[in-house]
Amino acid sequence: MRNSLDPAQLNAALEEVHRAGIPGLFAEVRAGDQVWRGAAGVADLDTGRPVTADLRHRVGSVTKTFTTAAVLRLVESGEIELDAPVGRYLPELVPGERGASITVRMLINHTSGLAEYLPYIYPSLKGFPVAGDTRPDSLDDHRFTRFDTVEMIEKGVAAPAVGTPGSGQGVYSNTNYLLLGALLLKVTGTPAEEYITRDVIERAGLRDTGFPTDPQIDGPHARIYESWFGMIEPARDYSVYDMSFVGPAAALVSTVADLNRFFRLLLAGEIVAASSLAEMQRTVRVFSQESKIIDYGLGLYPVHVSGPNTFWGHGGSVWGGGTLAAIRADGERQMALAFTRQRWNALDADGRPQPHPIDAALAAFQRVALGG
Repeated sequence: MRNSLDPAQLNAALEEVHRAGIPGLFAEVRAGDQVWRGAAGVADLDTGRPVTADLRHRVGSVTKTFTTAAVLRLVESGEIELDAPVGRYLPELVPGERGASITVRMLINHTSGLAEYLPYIYPSLKGFPVAGDTRPDSLDDHRFTRFDTVEMIEKGVAAPAVGTPGSGQGVYSNTNYLLLGALLLKVTGTPAEEYITRDVIERAGLRDTGFPTDPQIDGPHARIYESWFGMIEPARDYSVYDMSFVGPAAALVSTVADLNRFFRLLLAGEIVAASSLAEMQRTVRVFSQESKIIDYGLGLYPVHVSGPNTFWGHGGSVWGGGTLAAIRADGERQMALAFTRQRWNALDADGRPQPHPIDAALAAFQRVALGG
């Protein structure tokens, strides 16, 4: 059958990723009415505690799909205009000509031209999101720093522009999504994390998804380990971390089961209207992290798998943890994957990440999971 799952094949492919160098990973794959959940490796390198498929996990930029959904629901109700200038809503944060030329849509699809603020709050990262000439020192310096959202936005807005607003190609920037969080607060009077929780997460019936309120991850979870392009050896545990540095851009905690439920409802038109989903699937070229070009929509992008089918989803990373969620356009096959090591690729002389066995193993698991 086209949609059938092979548990033995899925388990073997997941185990190969672990053998390639990921301490622990877990996933849920769905095909029609079939559901497979699996895990490989350990949740804690010190104790050897095994990883399980029901653990909570920092999902990074998958948060952006949730934030986008909250904004688009307000577009549907007429409280936000998608192609209105952001200066109409937030003149104090994006003033003058830039506020007049950057629209809400441009924030969501990263074509605003606004720079990434992270190198300005983490000085050792320098040219991030491009790997470039970076060091991981700032990650430890700010493990427990409580950052102010407005100050981070101001740093991104004040930085040299990385493009012309509305041009055909964008540059991925978390500054955009901090501004979307500020927009949610301005329009609703409710902090973005609270509004997204009430209007998207709870509406979708997600029981294990939420924004952290302190550096700990609530509930059962795995430790996550950062390699920072081979500069941290052995990989360091960053599972305890203050996530105020990303907020509505990448701070969400969830499970693979909740992520699959969310994307299944999203593609079925039960989170946002069909017209909003169509807008989410209109893509532009975006220069993303670590020198990659992706076709980015509104908080959603195509996940490429060999074969004729189209998949939509989003990936995410935090210091130490990675996530990928993808669903076929007809909703009949999907995957959510979480893994506990990040930035394992060493850099070449030009600062570009080099291939690693983990890359091939992850791609192989993705093909098995999504039927490619």
